[in-house]
Amino acid sequence: MTNQESSGRPEAEEAKKAITSKGPPASVRLAVVAIFSSIIAFATIFSIPTPTLPALYEITWAPAVYFMLASLSDRWTAFSATSIGSFIGEAYNVAFKGGGSPIYPLGMIWARGPEVLIIAWAAQRGPKAWTIAMVVGTVYETLAFLVSDGIFYTYGLFQYPTQDGLLKGLEYAAIPGGDLGTLVDLAFIPLGLALIYAARPAFRRLGFPVKPSRT
Repeated sequence: MTNQESSGRPEAEEAKKAITSKGPPASVRLAVVAIFSSIIAFATIFSIPTPTLPALYEITWAPAVYFMLASLSDRWTAFSATSIGSFIGEAYNVAFKGGGSPIYPLGMIWARGPEVLIIAWAAQRGPKAWTIAMVVGTVYETLAFLVSDGIFYTYGLFQYPTQDGLLKGLEYAAIPGGDLGTLVDLAFIPLGLALIYAARPAFRRLGFPVKPSRT
């Protein structure tokens, strides 16, 4: 091995460490956003309808995907992909499947966006925090839907049937409307954890600062 080759290898290793510590370049992040926003959109479109629970509207397959993305990428990559994919998927559902309110796509950003920020923040503390963060994020998502839907029912906004007072609006959103059913997303946590362990090497190769499992 020549001196040039031996001196070049440490430089390459240092460059690799620098990329990993700072995260991947903008082009990689943009590509991840594009790919995962598409996946999340499809996972939202191919959902399980809940016609008897109008506020819940559907159960989607997306939580496992954005649980994984929020745990392995940086918070703004996860937020962007989740918000864009959820908005597009829900807009398609409302436009072509019917039965939903035009406010639903924006509601997805309101609920899922901060949810992935919660998970991404906890992910920096290591894998031990992943499950707790997913539970807390899902509880936030449920409360976000419940509070906003309760207000919409109270005042009859966005095609919601009017209820008599805020408490009645919250009560209707929670049970007959089905917002508490959002907690079913907790069932996707095991799948999300499985996706994390499967995808971790790929995200590390892309330059995301993924913490090792022993942390």
